[in-house]
Amino acid sequence: MPDEPSWPTFDGDEVDHEPPTVQVRRPDPPTMRIPAPVRAEPVRVPPKPVAPHPPAPPTEIKSEPEPVPEPITEREEPPAPTRRRKRPFVLGVAAVLVLALAGTALVGTRQGWFDAAPVPTTAAPLPPAPVSLSMKGVGADGKPATAAGVRAVLAGPAANGVLAPLSGVVVDPVAGTALWNQGETTPQTPASTIKVLTAAAALLALDHRAQFSTKVVRGAQPGSVVLVGGGDPTLSSRPAGELTVYPGAATIDDLAAQVRASGGQVTQVQYDVSRYAGPGTAPGWDPSDVPNGYVAPIEPVMLDGGRGDPTKYDTPRTATPAAVAAQALAQRLGVAAVAAGAASPGAEVLGEVKSAPVDQLVENLMQISDNVLAETMAREVAKARGLEPSFAGAAKAVRDVLTENGFDLSTSAIVDGSGLSPNDKVPAKLLADVLVAAAKPDASDARTAKLRPLLTALPVAGGSGTLATRYEQWGAGGRGWVRAKTGTLTSVNTLAGVVVDADGRLLVFAFMSLSPEQNNNLVRGGLDEMAAALRTCGC
Repeated sequence: MPDEPSWPTFDGDEVDHEPPTVQVRRPDPPTMRIPAPVRAEPVRVPPKPVAPHPPAPPTEIKSEPEPVPEPITEREEPPAPTRRRKRPFVLGVAAVLVLALAGTALVGTRQGWFDAAPVPTTAAPLPPAPVSLSMKGVGADGKPATAAGVRAVLAGPAANGVLAPLSGVVVDPVAGTALWNQGETTPQTPASTIKVLTAAAALLALDHRAQFSTKVVRGAQPGSVVLVGGGDPTLSSRPAGELTVYPGAATIDDLAAQVRASGGQVTQVQYDVSRYAGPGTAPGWDPSDVPNGYVAPIEPVMLDGGRGDPTKYDTPRTATPAAVAAQALAQRLGVAAVAAGAASPGAEVLGEVKSAPVDQLVENLMQISDNVLAETMAREVAKARGLEPSFAGAAKAVRDVLTENGFDLSTSAIVDGSGLSPNDKVPAKLLADVLVAAAKPDASDARTAKLRPLLTALPVAGGSGTLATRYEQWGAGGRGWVRAKTGTLTSVNTLAGVVVDADGRLLVFAFMSLSPEQNNNLVRGGLDEMAAALRTCGC
């Protein structure tokens, strides 16, 4: 288990960036502090203005895309969004160094905070700023915000008609008191903020340093080998050292090299998907999710989350990810025969590669809002609990783990682990309760010690993940101070995370809008302004 972390402050690294091409409503503060990513390499990708989405029928619930700066090549510019489904931004604005808000997962000891020299925002492009890293601890002694003060700063942003109907809650995790609340106990469709629950269940139920293995074993027939799925959807089709959307992924090339080195002629590759059960897609998922690039059928072995292009987030996915992975292995072994099969008990292992550890996988799925990784993590929680590793079993496992750890799910309905299904229903209070447990000022609560990585996994406003290109036109004052998980479906926009106010007090928030406004950028901007308003609170 990771070292017990100290409670941090929100002093962080600056990010040098090219200025937004849209007019910012509020000036950036003289000093912007951007928390730094834990393991991903910083990549210079200039943020792009968000283009409007094509209208969707207000009575039909679909996912909506969030534009994603591509992380793999330094000069690639993302295309304007044209799809309907929700997907992430990316880890990586220019020279981003993300800082942990209230937990572990930094460098080396995974504790503490980074400071960096300020980078003022100007109208001209800025050269890369020198970054000086230092560790700085912050206690829980910031001046407490008052309910009256929080209500005052949220009065304007929360009254924005584009957000109606709006529910949510703001909590001081030190005192454990709600400072603002509105319909926070009413279950709403969470979209991808349900990943807060999936990630929390994984951190509570699984060993943080556990890894998932993909193996090749000797088959029952002479010359046959069996690719055995072990729950890792991040296995890379690219050569070692070449990046994909999954940092630290094992490679199919490595696996094939081990099989070749084991000796013997291979004439057929089979693939074993018996680790998981049930259908590959969940109730409520749009049939276009797979071809549109938002998810693949959930199987225990796949390459790059089933993506056709492993360097892009929203790219068409295969409908047969395990078979495609087996075909890739067969190609590398120089054989053509591929078929479904089953590994014999105790079969000789000819090759084995392992995923990144659980805490890194949680970070990855939260940062880029990866639907496939969220679903496989939920299934692995089910397996750890002795439940069927299916959508139904995974949903029950997440519920059981969270309930046993003191969270109230009595009014919640969980259908999947990713939030693609509109059938999911979760109150804002539950999202906030989980984040409050992770953000408590000390780790005397066993839940807090395990949930610390949940906070470091949250995207940073204007800096990383699904918030990389937000907080430019709206909520600019929250850049670098807000960390939050996003969620978007048609007529559903949610935001749940943490922010440090002007008095240095950490606040937890969860906002959920069911606005019928068809331009999701306006609704997202309204939620961003609410979170940014909390940053201004010296109240």
